[in-house]
Amino acid sequence: MTETSNALELRQIRKSFGAVNVIHGIDLDIPEGEFVVFVGPSGCGKSTLLRLIAGLDDPTSGDILLQGKRVNSVPASERGLSMVFQSYALYPHMSVRANLSFGLENINMPKAQIAKRVDDAAKLLQIDQLLERRPGQLSGGQRQRVAIGRAIVREPIIFLFDEPLSNLDAELRLQMRVEISNLHAQLGNTMIYVTHDQVEAMTMADRIVVLRGGRIEQVGRPLDLYNHPANKFVAGFIGAPQMNFLNGRLDGKVLKLDCGMVRDVPVVSPGAGDAVTLGIRPEAIGVSLDGHGDEQITVQNYEQLGAVTYIYGAFANGETLTVQQPRQIPLKRGQTIGVTFHTDSFHIFGPDEVAMEMTA
Repeated sequence: MTETSNALELRQIRKSFGAVNVIHGIDLDIPEGEFVVFVGPSGCGKSTLLRLIAGLDDPTSGDILLQGKRVNSVPASERGLSMVFQSYALYPHMSVRANLSFGLENINMPKAQIAKRVDDAAKLLQIDQLLERRPGQLSGGQRQRVAIGRAIVREPIIFLFDEPLSNLDAELRLQMRVEISNLHAQLGNTMIYVTHDQVEAMTMADRIVVLRGGRIEQVGRPLDLYNHPANKFVAGFIGAPQMNFLNGRLDGKVLKLDCGMVRDVPVVSPGAGDAVTLGIRPEAIGVSLDGHGDEQITVQNYEQLGAVTYIYGAFANGETLTVQQPRQIPLKRGQTIGVTFHTDSFHIFGPDEVAMEMTA
């Protein structure tokens, strides 16, 4: 086996179903012990890519390397991976203990070793009191722990998670997010996690892989993607509420927005009347109830959540704006308020939707 610090390497991976190309030449390295999240909208190819890694589907072309060894022709059962699916896929007629041990029994592991692995996994996941119950007697969260436990007992090279929390309610999803993150910290294994939920990606990942249309848009640490999105798509996908986008033109280093605002901007490459898009996050906008600011918006709606207020407004030209304030604000629909933009929080995207370089 080739010496490598990478648990997984993908080299020009392509996947087609007939005439439909789904994955378009993906290259990616995942180091040992990293928690990587594949994120993107429905149909972006994230689950297909996970299935290719798992060996459940074969790539049309390209190479998949696990710990330096090419595994394209290696069956899924021999790759040393464990996958946790969206559905729990537990055997309803078996006890929790039997569900955990079934895969190990199929490879003729000694009973004493199976018992130890099952007990260790059950204690780690705090389901050791549930070993004699059947899945129908468990809550959704408990069933998901059993599904994760079934993966743990195999002691895999890499854990693969395919949207494992999507069937849980909001409160339980939050709890399980924390538990999976803690599990990664305790085990130290490489984990690849697929989700369409960018909040899950931001809170769990060491690195995020943003996918669109079977291609990688950007790879990076959560806050790097948040603070320095490579393009308009990544900027709009990462962050909640979504980044605001306002149309305008760039004349030299002067940004002239359609809503009326004019500002000098520290772009490295001045424009010559180029059509551009300004991106600014809701929390980077100041509010003045007396109407003073860079521009004015009319409040169309608002949400008071106690610790934070979301304001949904519109400029005179009809463009909309979402503002987030870390406080409670007295508001009413139809009132006019002033908004102030902070230039150091600007993201400017050119006609190709790629982020323009800004000076420090």
